[in-house]
Amino acid sequence: MLLLLATVLTIPLGLDLYMPVPEENPITPAEIELGRRLFHHRRLSRDQSISCASCHDPERASSDDRPVAVGVFGRRGNRNVPAIINRGYGRAFFWDGHVDNLEEQVVQPILNPKEMDLTLEEASDRVGLVPEEIANALATYVRGILPGGSPFDRFVNGDRGALTAEEQLGMKVFREKGNCHAGPNFTDEKLHNTGVAWREGGRGARLADTGGGRGDFKTPTLREVARTGPYMHDGSLQTLEDVIDFYSDGGRKNPYLDPELRPIKLTDDEKTALLAFLQSLTGKVSDGR
Repeated sequence: MLLLLATVLTIPLGLDLYMPVPEENPITPAEIELGRRLFHHRRLSRDQSISCASCHDPERASSDDRPVAVGVFGRRGNRNVPAIINRGYGRAFFWDGHVDNLEEQVVQPILNPKEMDLTLEEASDRVGLVPEEIANALATYVRGILPGGSPFDRFVNGDRGALTAEEQLGMKVFREKGNCHAGPNFTDEKLHNTGVAWREGGRGARLADTGGGRGDFKTPTLREVARTGPYMHDGSLQTLEDVIDFYSDGGRKNPYLDPELRPIKLTDDEKTALLAFLQSLTGKVSDGR
């Protein structure tokens, strides 16, 4: 494997800071630029109405402001659009983690009938590239979508005035109360049942979305999180305050709830400080330029 040093993640929290890059798909400026063009190319959708960037809006840290994705012909998807920042460090992709590499992940929205609704052959004909070239270019571009320069980044790199006293209290709460958003990328890349997919009523209690089999969904990055609402795999929580309340209460009880998830009963002051800390993770997102 080739390794790409990601200088935006020089944060001393104990994780590997080098981005894995397949030998057969090295990062080059030309490949990033090709990927950028494809990412914004509406010809990759059936009715030529949307591009990858239509859902992964650069102004929203490559996320979307709707509860679930909306594809060609106004077709509604099943899940919230995840932010695709720092995905080059990912080990599992999509909310249910069913894909383990970027080259495969980037073509799935093209094939999904609720998203872009093309076959790879049709996509290839439209842009004049073989499927492998499309996948490689898009994956390379996504590897270049990186955040940095947040108050938190500046703080851990030595600028002790970058975080306010309240934000530092929020960081302390964040670290002490226990969570799955570990390391410099603020995700353990694992699947967990938090109860979001559990529904009561109607025909009784049930899993509304089975995720990885038992309502398990991947931990998303918290970087730029203040810009990526609504939250959770189904977009059911509108604000960060809602998310904090949800976890303070221990998620939603169900037979498959992650054993690490339990009520932590944050005080109002702790909630306010935690919100401030999460907002301090907002910086600037670059895309390889």
